[in-house]
Amino acid sequence: MFAVYAARIDRDQPLSGLELGERPAPDARPGWSTVTVRAASLNHHDLWSLRGVGLAEDKLPMILGCDAAGVDEDGNEVVLHSVIGQTGHGVGPREPRSILTERYQGTFAEQVTVPTWNILPKPKELSFEEAACLPTAWLTAYRMLFTNAGVRPGDSVLVQGAGGGVATAAIVLGKAAGLRVFATSRDEAKRKRALELGAVEAVEPGARLPQRVDAVIETVGAATWSHSVKSLRPGGTLVISGATSGDRPSHAELTRIFFLELKVVGSTMGTKDELEDLLAFCAATGVRPVIDEVLPLDRAREGFERLASGDQFGKIVLTRS
Repeated sequence: MFAVYAARIDRDQPLSGLELGERPAPDARPGWSTVTVRAASLNHHDLWSLRGVGLAEDKLPMILGCDAAGVDEDGNEVVLHSVIGQTGHGVGPREPRSILTERYQGTFAEQVTVPTWNILPKPKELSFEEAACLPTAWLTAYRMLFTNAGVRPGDSVLVQGAGGGVATAAIVLGKAAGLRVFATSRDEAKRKRALELGAVEAVEPGARLPQRVDAVIETVGAATWSHSVKSLRPGGTLVISGATSGDRPSHAELTRIFFLELKVVGSTMGTKDELEDLLAFCAATGVRPVIDEVLPLDRAREGFERLASGDQFGKIVLTRS
């Protein structure tokens, strides 16, 4: 079957290890189901995999892709939960959880096999392309906001780095949940898009906000860390799920953190129950993922290049050509 896969690890030029071509179709295994992929979306996780982060060389070649929506063996339209072994389903009892493509072949292919437990019904209100955007970036944003930040309608949130998948999701979900959302971006066009999606104000990174916020959604890392900490009200919460600009900020702001009793919470992906809630939320409210571009699978390299450049706003989706 045709697939998009990591053939080599290159920490400096990750796209040099990206290959498109034929790979073996997935084998049947007890407790797992094969899904015919209709749409799959890109994440920064895919770029990190090409750098060898979370992906060992002895696992190569590895079909990339965490997210997908498609049709199962019984003809049902489904969405995949990307965390394998979260509760032990489909794997050995001592195997730690992993994200799809760290140990098991991914979704950028005609078919993918996952534990049957990881399959959820796709709401009829969502297209395959829309549903394929939810299991990683949108689920991450959902957990960051409503589980780990614990914000409620009327609270204020700063979202760093508007344009990225998680950040865009946080703006849309925050607006739909009645939050007062502020956003940052270096790019004027992305700041304008953030306002169109519901942010009350969009500013350049580091700019002073009109108020201190209850929570910060941080995925950028070193470049925005100091600003994130300084933007919080006393007792506020900073939730971090990524560090695309690096994980070693020049100013950790430790004094401010302890003096103002700020909370720093790490967040990774989300649970199957949270994905089910997110799917229901989108179906009921009309909230839809922001899609930057839809490409056929055989043009996946263009999507990877766009993601690596940071030019996208929202999700890049691959479909069967």
